[in-house]
Amino acid sequence: MNIAICDDDLLYMNQVKEMIEKWGKEHHEDVSIYLFNHGDALINSYQKSHIEVILLDIMMPLLNGMETAHEIRKNDSVVKIIFLTSSPEFALESYDVKASGYLLKPTTYEKLCSLLNDCKQAFHYEPESIIVKTDKGYRKIYYHLIECVEAQNKKVLFCLNDGECLEVLDTFVHCSNELTTNDAFYKCHRSYLVHMPAIDHFNSIEIETKTHKKVPIARSYAKSFKEAYFEYMFKEGD
Repeated sequence: MNIAICDDDLLYMNQVKEMIEKWGKEHHEDVSIYLFNHGDALINSYQKSHIEVILLDIMMPLLNGMETAHEIRKNDSVVKIIFLTSSPEFALESYDVKASGYLLKPTTYEKLCSLLNDCKQAFHYEPESIIVKTDKGYRKIYYHLIECVEAQNKKVLFCLNDGECLEVLDTFVHCSNELTTNDAFYKCHRSYLVHMPAIDHFNSIEIETKTHKKVPIARSYAKSFKEAYFEYMFKEGD
């Protein structure tokens, strides 16, 4: 679990860090902890480290914790946010940013453990996903929403099953390497990757997805794609 702590009180932040490390050891959870002393630093960096939980102080200079949370929620509806504060007055507003919890200072180890356990349990039910960079910031895309991925010059186009086509600032090779670790994704052409569950039908030269997106099959990939598709469907049928 990747966890960020954002607080302008360095002493307190290190105390929370030690409690999280203790929780990780007691619950056999590998934990990586990232420290930020102001909201701007958190916003600019947290998604690059694939942060899953943010412990966020509300009362900070310049950009306060609630403002920081609102900025994060503009591009990320998934990351768990737990507020840290010495005053309960922001409790109601914390629901606006879908906070996963609210820790009053001084923080007790028991309360922190309870919230981290809740976050851990939620992750067990979260679908697989990829985090991509767009011109609006980083975004998490769940695998089951992807129909196909297409190389476009120096960008990559993610076609989703709701009709959205998302431009990603990355290389096709990098995206393919990450996605094909899951055997539901298959490279059917040098410029295309298709998600097997999204396929409606195909022939020797073309795939049609369930939203009628046409994806070419390269001649050199045709035989191996057909074999991979039926192997995947047979396995899923089991």
